[in-house]
Amino acid sequence: MQTIAAIEPLRRCLDTWRGQGGRIALVPTMGNLHRGHLQLVEQALALADRVVASLFVNPLQFDRAADLAAYPRTLEADLAALEALGVDLVFCPDAGTVYPRGLEHTTRVEVPGLSDILCGASRPGHFRGVATVVTKLFNLIRPHWAVFGEKDYQQLVLIRRLAEDLNLPIEIVGVPTVREPDGLAMSSRNGYLSQDGRARAPALYETLRFMAAAIRGGARDYAALEREGAERLRAQGLAPDYVSVRRQGDLGPARPDDARLVILAAAWLGKARLIDNLVVNAATLPVAP
Repeated sequence: MQTIAAIEPLRRCLDTWRGQGGRIALVPTMGNLHRGHLQLVEQALALADRVVASLFVNPLQFDRAADLAAYPRTLEADLAALEALGVDLVFCPDAGTVYPRGLEHTTRVEVPGLSDILCGASRPGHFRGVATVVTKLFNLIRPHWAVFGEKDYQQLVLIRRLAEDLNLPIEIVGVPTVREPDGLAMSSRNGYLSQDGRARAPALYETLRFMAAAIRGGARDYAALEREGAERLRAQGLAPDYVSVRRQGDLGPARPDDARLVILAAAWLGKARLIDNLVVNAATLPVAP
């Protein structure tokens, strides 16, 4: 496995692979890898001749300096895990390499309509930072596939829109959320949970499952269902940021006649901000009066 931190040797290596006809998959990460990340790598390995993983804690997507400073950096363990899986190349640049003019003077990429809702409303500028760094990685690596987790569902929809709008010849692949045995979605931020918080955290997924069952049972007053979901979270000691029923394709507010839905939620539990989602198909159900 090659580990590269600079742009020119990265390009030389990738040009060689392309000259040999190699098909490339990219797995962008911020490191601190867990089993969910490794599932993305395994999907990439199944798709491509060559797999590139990036390890870069992107300062442009953090809305709070303290959050950026506290984000776990586990480079040696991450490299060992990626090498054990058979990744061909790890790109691990520093911020000066990715943003040579500094954060204040770099060109930004924004996806209107998807950047400022849900998590974007609570974290101003976050998705501008995500879109910018992903575009830079796409331009540098020019993969045939890019693999992302469905846990960050809004991010996945936004990146698919970005690739479509910019006519990028990249297939965006979503991989189902990997969960702990009690249902908690795996996340690097789970490490911020206290022992009590870890015990309470599965309530987020349980609430999504409750809401999905209600929709499958015919519930169509989504505003009332969202309020009930938020109350359930509060009763378990979580502080909901949002609980929302949306359309899967564009994250627009769900209407009673929409078929393909996704329930998204974010909630604070101590220092940890947890996010999760659950897709639900309401196509065959009658609209409740």
